[in-house]
Amino acid sequence: MIVKRPVSASLARAFFSIVLLSLLSTGVAIITLASSLRDAEAINIAGSLRMQSYRIGYDLQRTSGDLQSHRQLYQQALNSPVLQTLNRWYVPQEVQQRYGQLHESWREMDNRLSQGDEQWYQQNIQRYVGNIDLFVLALQHYAERKVMLVVIISLLGTAGIFTLVFFTLRRFRQRVVKPLDQLANACQRIQQGQFSLLPLNSKLDNELGLLASTFDRMSSQLFKLYRSLETSVEEKTRDLHEAHRRLEVMYQCSQALNTSQIDALCLRHVLQIVHEHEAACFLELVVDDNWRLQQGEANPALPICRLPVNMQENVLGELRWQSPQQQVSEPLMRNIATILGRGLYINQAQKHYQQLMLMEERTTIARELHDSLAQMLSYLRIQLALLKRAVPDDNAPAHTIIDDFSRGLNNAWQQLRELLTTFRLSLQQSSLPAALREAMDVLQGQTGARLILDCRLPTQALDAQQQMNVLQIVREAVINAIKHAEATEITVSCVTDPDGLHSVYIRDNGKGISSTVEPEGHYGLTIMRERAERLGGKLEIELLPAGGTQVRFRFPVLISDKRQ
Repeated sequence: MIVKRPVSASLARAFFSIVLLSLLSTGVAIITLASSLRDAEAINIAGSLRMQSYRIGYDLQRTSGDLQSHRQLYQQALNSPVLQTLNRWYVPQEVQQRYGQLHESWREMDNRLSQGDEQWYQQNIQRYVGNIDLFVLALQHYAERKVMLVVIISLLGTAGIFTLVFFTLRRFRQRVVKPLDQLANACQRIQQGQFSLLPLNSKLDNELGLLASTFDRMSSQLFKLYRSLETSVEEKTRDLHEAHRRLEVMYQCSQALNTSQIDALCLRHVLQIVHEHEAACFLELVVDDNWRLQQGEANPALPICRLPVNMQENVLGELRWQSPQQQVSEPLMRNIATILGRGLYINQAQKHYQQLMLMEERTTIARELHDSLAQMLSYLRIQLALLKRAVPDDNAPAHTIIDDFSRGLNNAWQQLRELLTTFRLSLQQSSLPAALREAMDVLQGQTGARLILDCRLPTQALDAQQQMNVLQIVREAVINAIKHAEATEITVSCVTDPDGLHSVYIRDNGKGISSTVEPEGHYGLTIMRERAERLGGKLEIELLPAGGTQVRFRFPVLISDKRQ
């Protein structure tokens, strides 16, 4: 069957006719309105001719010297461009005749004015003004007729558009809507399993006729396929149930990471969900050599399956599992690895954000101290130097007091500089080992002693504040060893003890600390102890039997980092 009259072509012709009629009526109305733009100006100028005529008569009576200029102004108004447009073909004959009569009357009156015939002018001025009134009235009727023309054109255009729309909708209903309703009813019968269709109009010469004939043939084929699909549906149903179960696992894993703060507890929850719903007897998430999460017990007799845990092409760790029956879906485990990678990535991003917030706060405090207390101390040092010069040299008691005050002020200045240096210490690296290595590299340039670092603490187990406290304690201890120990080797070790506590050791082979009591005005050891207490631990300083000093502090791990 060939489509002779497509529905789209019929609708296009109808819409084109509607648009054409709309554009035609609108265009004529716009042109008519455009021609009326200067009607008000023409009526205004025509009305002003009355006043000018009386003014010329007054000038003639008084023998005024302005008569000639007023005649020229009247001539200019009578021949103004807006009145000249009244001579076009579409202007009504009445308006043109009235305008011509004014010109003829004005030529006669102008001749009389040139002769100074005041009596004749006064006798005929009323008749001339009457012609002006008739001309203004003709202009008014002309403007009103144009407005009425716009209204009539708009009404005719609207009526024509509604007529076209009515016949278009009526034809559309007969040739499109009614056949579509028949097809919809036939579809509902097929949906109910009834393949005996209602009679369809396949004689239409548009797409719906072709669709009706095609639908008849399709229904007979559907009946043949219906039975064969039932068995396929049962198989697909089983597959969908399995896919639903896997999607449920993935959804629960995603919800486990849908928290404001992602930590090791969230990642362990993901492993627990997979362990409960899948055939994996052992699951392990390995992030680095120092941090891993396990669920279940490993069986040495079973092979270990591995998948990389990555995010945006960055490998963050490895997911390992064992299955006794090899029934774990590898695509599912690949998606679980992706979820874990996203969790690890967000965890690192959150810690980096915490580090930035911490650094911003510390920088603000350092800036405030520098702009306030440091400025005041500098001012006091200058004033003290001036005071020392002003006191006579033979005044020994005053110089003694000034020297004591100077030492105390210098000590306070030094303590403030160390405090500012501590506040400006930042975590430029995302992991604690990298941050410690960066700090040790900086301190290595300040001493000839050999600095050794062995950090095996899991970064994921520490938040930004804890990392900063550990970094500052280590840095302060190393600086003290550089300044006072006279050591040739300083070792920093960070490990996790078998009892689950994190331990940090700073050892040197120097001369050893003489006393753990700080001199007056020094607060380095006190601040280190306070930082260790803030971590939930305790800082200890002791002499080594082989010589040197050891600074050790231990602090507990986070609850979310404890292994089952």
